Amino acid sequence: MTTTILILAALALALFIAALRRKDGSHTEGLASGAKLFYSYLPLLLLAFLAAGLLQVALPPELISGWLGAEAGWRGILIGSFSGMLVAAGPYVSFPIFASIMQGGAGIGTVVALVTSWSLLTFSKLPFELAVLGPKFTVVRITIVILMPPIAGFLAHIFFAGIL
Repeated sequence: MTTTILILAALALALFIAALRRKDGSHTEGLASGAKLFYSYLPLLLLAFLAAGLLQVALPPELISGWLGAEAGWRGILIGSFSGMLVAAGPYVSFPIFASIMQGGAGIGTVVALVTSWSLLTFSKLPFELAVLGPKFTVVRITIVILMPPIAGFLAHIFFAGIL
């Protein structure tokens, strides 16, 4: 995480210097725009991290490990595959919750299936996809990717179960 923070800080500094060199006030406009964006997302981020933290203590570890842990096998992978479709939130909300589930004892296969399903099959994107790309495209896409979450979860379980 420290490396990511350093990279983002260097990127922000480089962009600030580039905007400052334009000498048109765009650097202050950029800072104001960033601050406005930060405050608009702050409640969402705060609630997502609170939910992630509370999820770790609200659910008994034996419940998570029993249903979602490595020993759950296919049951956990299938639950993760289905659950990912139901998560209707962006990455700033979803990933803290996914991390909380993983830290709570879920197996790598379950979490990989969950994240893969969320990425490929979330129901929240379907209305937009249907409206913009059409039902034929949506059916083709879903037909092709619907087995990816359990396959990815299974492969992660087989190859990486002892790592995390």
